[in-house]
Amino acid sequence: MGVLSASGAAQASLLTPVLNLMRPQLENRISGACQQWASGGNASLEAQIAPACRALAGPTSRCLVEETERSGRSLGVVTELLAGRFGDDIELVVKRCAGRMLGLPADSFLNVPIRSLADRFKAAAAPALRP
Repeated sequence: MGVLSASGAAQASLLTPVLNLMRPQLENRISGACQQWASGGNASLEAQIAPACRALAGPTSRCLVEETERSGRSLGVVTELLAGRFGDDIELVVKRCAGRMLGLPADSFLNVPIRSLADRFKAAAAPALRP
């Protein structure tokens, strides 16, 4: 077991530079998704919230890189990112970041379907987004 843990730690530390190189692209995707989601298709609102979405993207991307390393799923996350798909490894990391960024334990959302989280956040924000 100790050899496996050491191997996982070495793997994570070797892939961290790759993940950090991908952060600018990740931040652009996070910012764009934030703008689309929060604006509800309103172009004027999308332009107004762009700075806030860009400001959120930095800490979010850092959290995703840190939680990828902590989870021991670096190889899976890099593989999924390069394939352009949202798989089990990325889902786990997103859930851990959601908990952490909300000030909760990182594993708070592990048993919650990610679609349910997105729907709940969208429903909660909808009244604030209406003009």
